[in-house]
Amino acid sequence: MPRRAVVVGAGLAGLLAAAALSVHTDEVIVLDRDELPDGPEHRRGLPQGRHAHLLMSGGLAAIDDLVPGPSVRDQLLAAGAHEISLSSGMLALTPEGWLRRWKHEGPRMLTCTRALLDWVVRSAVLADTKTEIRTARALDLLGDARRVTGVRISTDAGITELDADFVVEASGRGSRIVRWLGALGVTGIDEKTVDSGLVNATRIYRRPEGAEHFPLTILQANPYESRPGRAGMVLPIEGDRWMVSLAGTRGGEPPADPDGFLQYIRDLPDPILGRLVSGAEPLTDIHTSHSSKNVRRYLEKLQDRPDGLVVLGDALATFNPAYGQGMSVAALGAQILARELDHEGFTAPGLAARVQHGVAAPVEGAWAMAVGQDIWYPETKGPEPTRADRLITGYSRRLLKSATGSYKAAAALAAVTSMEADASTLMRPGTLLAALNGPLLPPLSGPPLTPSERKTLAGLERAAS
Repeated sequence: MPRRAVVVGAGLAGLLAAAALSVHTDEVIVLDRDELPDGPEHRRGLPQGRHAHLLMSGGLAAIDDLVPGPSVRDQLLAAGAHEISLSSGMLALTPEGWLRRWKHEGPRMLTCTRALLDWVVRSAVLADTKTEIRTARALDLLGDARRVTGVRISTDAGITELDADFVVEASGRGSRIVRWLGALGVTGIDEKTVDSGLVNATRIYRRPEGAEHFPLTILQANPYESRPGRAGMVLPIEGDRWMVSLAGTRGGEPPADPDGFLQYIRDLPDPILGRLVSGAEPLTDIHTSHSSKNVRRYLEKLQDRPDGLVVLGDALATFNPAYGQGMSVAALGAQILARELDHEGFTAPGLAARVQHGVAAPVEGAWAMAVGQDIWYPETKGPEPTRADRLITGYSRRLLKSATGSYKAAAALAAVTSMEADASTLMRPGTLLAALNGPLLPPLSGPPLTPSERKTLAGLERAAS
């Protein structure tokens, strides 16, 4: 009998899951409510799609491992994406001060629009795997508490049932997986929500002439000041453009009108973003989004769970997008699925449970990073910080402070942020010693600009005046 897998959701997590499954099945059907665009264009079902996305090197390596054919990294770079070193290629003001730009290259990340990334990955998966995308709405799961056997779907032709040997739920932030499992008799799923009320506001600008090599610049929010967090970044994207993305927690939300948007930038803790934007031409309206709360579904803790079903990506856990790890977590989850399939085989008993347990590790690392900061904003909705949270925060702040003047501390943070290493790296003896010693160099009084970058910044201000 032909073997079929069904994936709910044609976002990054779903398409990478399809690539993993296609090696072991006769067909993979991906379901999505949206009519997907033919090129790198925004689609309605991705509320965060217009805002800043950072693809970390750990996630990119997983994507290239999963998707056959030409390197996705090479295709993205050819389409105009930018590859940036976390150690030397950006200007970053953290809650503990400016990070230095070390001569060591270290881990890297890619910056581009989410529309470009999705289009390149979708095209590669459709070209080189046994994957078909259908426009359909998934209504619920077929099967029972022991095994999922397919999906009930709604299309223009009506409601029908789609049988499957394996199902992946990757429909994103709006997932109804808890209700679906409840209908099968699977209950008791532990869920946690931490909501800082974050709002994103983003506008695309034409990159000014002469600023071709100006680094990605980010001013991080400070969760430890007992007031709303405010952040902003200017990052290069394809098409000789800059994406200017602002973020504010409850009580400090960025506005959507042009004058208010610019004033918000000027009110950030350092004037550098205002100086950059002052010389740039806006190309789009300002787009805002409120879909930014952290939600974690602990499906790996279920004692009795149905086989034949895995939940990946934002359907399993969503993170405050400010920390830039959601896409990489989705890619690592699909890679874990692929490894279990290669090792155990498609029909091995308990396959879904092993995958779900494996996926929990990268999810938990990203969750700890996001929630470990979001819980400190004054208007955050969620559980109160515990004694353990205070201890972890104390160590994290000390390590970040050390990273402003210690390469060993900075390298450890970059390795974990890039998802090339897991969070246990931060507790290794060398990293603990770096945190204990503190910064070995004095704090920077401003962004670590090169002479040519200072000249570029001055030229932008003159042009705007």
